Amino acid sequence: MAVRTSSLERLLHRDQVLVAFCLATVTLLSWGYLLTGAGMEMPSMSARMETAQAPGWSPAQAVLMFIMWWVMMVAMMLPSAAPMILLFSSVAKRASKPGSTSIFVSGYLLIWGGFSVVATLMQWQLAQTGLLTGMRANSQMLAGLLLLGAGFYQLTPAKHACLKHCQSPLQFVTEHWRPGPHGALLMGLQHGSYCLGCCWALMALLFVGGVMNLAWIGGLAAYVLIEKLISKWRYLNLLSACLLITAGVILLGVSVSQGR
Repeated sequence: MAVRTSSLERLLHRDQVLVAFCLATVTLLSWGYLLTGAGMEMPSMSARMETAQAPGWSPAQAVLMFIMWWVMMVAMMLPSAAPMILLFSSVAKRASKPGSTSIFVSGYLLIWGGFSVVATLMQWQLAQTGLLTGMRANSQMLAGLLLLGAGFYQLTPAKHACLKHCQSPLQFVTEHWRPGPHGALLMGLQHGSYCLGCCWALMALLFVGGVMNLAWIGGLAAYVLIEKLISKWRYLNLLSACLLITAGVILLGVSVSQGR
C-alpha cells in the first residue's frame, strides 16, 4: 500500500510540474506577444494606434484589437489563476480525468475572451467620441471617473464575494466540483466569472495608464496576483480603494479647475 501511495504521489507531482510548465509557457508567450507590439510592427505602432482612433475600424483592426485584449488578459490573469488550476489538476488526476484541466482552463479563458470583446467595443466607442489619444484616455474627467469607480468597487460586497472564491481554491473545488469534461468546462466558466467579477474594474484602469503601457499592465497584474494570494491582509482592499479614490478625486478636481 505504501508503494502504491508513493507511486501516486510521484505521478501527481509530475503532473503538477507539467501543468505549471504549460501555464508558465503560455504566460511568457503572451507577454512576449505584448512586448513585440501585440501583432503590430514596432516602427508603425504609433501610426496604427492613431489609425485605431479614426472613425470606423476596419475588420482587420477590430480583430487585432480583440486579440490584443485577450492575450493581455491571459498574460495578466493566468498567473493569479495558477493555484486554482494546479489544485484542479491534482483533483482531476486523482479522479482519473487528467484531460479535464485543459478544458477547465479553456472555460476560464473564454470568460476573459468575452470581457475582451466588451473592452474592444468600449475602446472603439471611446475612440469615436475622441476620449482616447492612441490607447489612453485624454480626458482627466474620464480618467478620474474610472479611478473613482474602481476605488469604490473595491469596497463593495460583490468584490469581496468574488475575491473570496478566488482566494480559496480548495473551497471552490469542494463546493463546485462537477465530474467529466462538461463539468470541467462549467467549473472553468464559473471560476472565470468570479475572477472577472473581482477584477473587471481594475482592468478598466488600462484606459487610464494606457492599454499598451507595459509598466502599467505589469503593475495591475502584480496587484491582482498579490490581492489573490495574500488573503489574510484584510486591509489591502481598503488601502487600494483609498489610493484609487484619492487619485480619482484629484484628477476630477484638476479637470473641473481647468474646464476639461
